[in-house]
Amino acid sequence: MECHFTWDLNKNDLDLTDLLNRLQEDLNLDLESKARVARTHSCMGFVKFLLSSNTEALSYFERSVELTKSHGNECDKLLVVVYGDLALLYYHMGNLAECESYLNKLSEIKAKYPSVPYAEVLGEKGWTFLKFSCKYYERAKECFKKALELEPDEGEWNAGLAITLYRIEKIIQDTSASNAIDQLRRAIVTNPDDDVLKVLLGLKLASHKKYSEAESLVEQALERSPEHPHVMRYVGTFFRSQGSVDRSIALLKRALEKVSTSAFIHHQLGLCYKKRNCKSINHHTGSKSRYAQEQCIYHLKLATELKPNFIIAMCELALQYGENKDMSRAEEMFQKAFQMAKEKNDNYQTVHLYYAKFQQYCMRCESAAVKHYIECLKLNPNYYDGKKSAEQLERIAKRRIENNPKDGEAYGILGIIHKEKGEKQQAIECFETALRFVHNEDYLSDLCELRLSLQ
Repeated sequence: MECHFTWDLNKNDLDLTDLLNRLQEDLNLDLESKARVARTHSCMGFVKFLLSSNTEALSYFERSVELTKSHGNECDKLLVVVYGDLALLYYHMGNLAECESYLNKLSEIKAKYPSVPYAEVLGEKGWTFLKFSCKYYERAKECFKKALELEPDEGEWNAGLAITLYRIEKIIQDTSASNAIDQLRRAIVTNPDDDVLKVLLGLKLASHKKYSEAESLVEQALERSPEHPHVMRYVGTFFRSQGSVDRSIALLKRALEKVSTSAFIHHQLGLCYKKRNCKSINHHTGSKSRYAQEQCIYHLKLATELKPNFIIAMCELALQYGENKDMSRAEEMFQKAFQMAKEKNDNYQTVHLYYAKFQQYCMRCESAAVKHYIECLKLNPNYYDGKKSAEQLERIAKRRIENNPKDGEAYGILGIIHKEKGEKQQAIECFETALRFVHNEDYLSDLCELRLSLQ
């Protein structure tokens, strides 16, 4: 059986409130094809089951069947997932007769199409993983790849793989190479009318400094789909990244009129006002700065209320409280973010980076900042947050050494950076220098470990 009940969708990995809002938003906008709307109903049905609303779950699954059957005679493979959902829902409801009825329907489809797996099922599985949690992105990628091995030119699976790769690369933020760019180009060929894909490609190209092509794609998408909320929100992100903050704010506010419950848009607006606030400070316009900061906090608060597990927005909000001299509120928000990140095993590295910034710039406590930058670096030196922590630590260490060439701790910091990057010889030299000026058991232990590894 292949359905939501058998795909190991762990309730602890999901933000059910946010997921419910996003699925309802998709249904309200009515922008998708019947196949995608049917998929959304199936996802809603499973979420309702997780929330112990079995009657509502049944209603959504049954509506998914109706929408899928409207495709015509070639819909059997698409029904596999929702028939499985209905069989297991009836099982959990204690209605074994209906459960057996749907198991029989699945057997009939298997007899009609004995060659498995079905690309349609792999695709549905991929879209579900993509929709439900960032923790499932790698699983989504594998599903779409397998579906494309069976049907290389199918637009749905090409688009799914492109969006998945885009999101994975966005998390890692590695600009050295991009599989997403190639796949987005492929997806646009197979989905020429999908303007969201064009904006995503524009955003990726901009991150690789290919601004001319990026701007052309974004403007083209906005011209073709000026009222599509997903196009508007991604174009708004693009404008902000290019410094057009006012244009971004205007566009995101228009998108918000259509999807007022979007935590994503409120977060993006918060980042826009943060950027405007920085510009205001630079130009010494205090009154505008206060307004921008108030708006920044307002939208970030809404983002965290709409999506309670939105850890990055929580960190941004906590940092804004710190900059607004509301230290107790900032500390409370950060501790909540740490706890949530640890429980969810999600964005823990990011929280360390933001908290280090808070300690460095708001609390003016460099020792605490260094501690959290190091924690962030050690969690994964190859991720964006780890790289940013390494940059900050290097700045701090070099400044301290310029002020005091005998600052052993500063050399120790450089040693840690080199060690985490795998630069063993440089790390040994830094730790040896550090130990000439300060006795530190950790540096000595690291030094011994590195020397042994080189023998």
